[in-house]
Amino acid sequence: MTIHPASADYGVWFKRTDISLGDTMIPARFDAVEVSPLCTKIVNGAGVFVSTIEHVMAALAGCGVHNALIEIDGPEVPILDGSSAEFVRAILARGVRSLSAPVRAIEILNPVAVHTAGGWAMLSPGQGFTMKFHIDFVDEAIGQQTKALNLANGTFVRELSNCRTFCRRAEVDYMQANGLALGGIPGENAIVFDGDKVESGAGLRHDDEPVRHKMLDALGDLSLAGAPIIGHYDGHKAGHAITNALLRELFANPDAYRVVTCDAAMAEQLPGAGVERHDIPAVA
Repeated sequence: MTIHPASADYGVWFKRTDISLGDTMIPARFDAVEVSPLCTKIVNGAGVFVSTIEHVMAALAGCGVHNALIEIDGPEVPILDGSSAEFVRAILARGVRSLSAPVRAIEILNPVAVHTAGGWAMLSPGQGFTMKFHIDFVDEAIGQQTKALNLANGTFVRELSNCRTFCRRAEVDYMQANGLALGGIPGENAIVFDGDKVESGAGLRHDDEPVRHKMLDALGDLSLAGAPIIGHYDGHKAGHAITNALLRELFANPDAYRVVTCDAAMAEQLPGAGVERHDIPAVA
């Protein structure tokens, strides 16, 4: 997989280089998402898809990259260590190019929410971009965790980028039976919980790594709005499907948002502004 720079207003697109005929371009947009358990999958009109895009999308958003072409030679983004850390490291090592065009963002004007039997999510007005997330699992090793962050000034890179995906043993078996996470190795690129047991190799990178990873996923899924969001995201036991449904609800309500051109002060409050290579956690 290779990430290429792109011009202003290009957005983020994936290109399947392993397919020689037909439409191989897939937009990384909320309206291209096909509901898929346990990951985010985007599909174009020809049925060509890429799955598990949330970690690289979070890395791009967290590094302030809003335009890119991602060439990939298969149907799934590599899981790597189960976090965004390796994507972030590669992006910052290569450097981020500033464009002459101003950054456009989606400012939340009125609250929008989606509720399901399993959880809920909300976008509401706010300064910059902030996030609060709560999870509640029966597994004793996870339990209840809540975290709130302002994602300005490299917070994503420092606090969330190295937090790995996690799941229960039964979920691992399900994913691999359905052709996902085939390279997954518990303890190396996923934290596997089974009751009070944790399969994590050298151990957790943060005591609350599960809720931090949920926030990482949420940032990646929210980046499918097509521009940075100015506002506050609140997730309660929310997953990929709920966050995508939230974006669909947002764009179905024109009075709930507006597209704004960011001045320097506004741009400095967005995720990725001012990120430096030394912000990458030492454990990444």
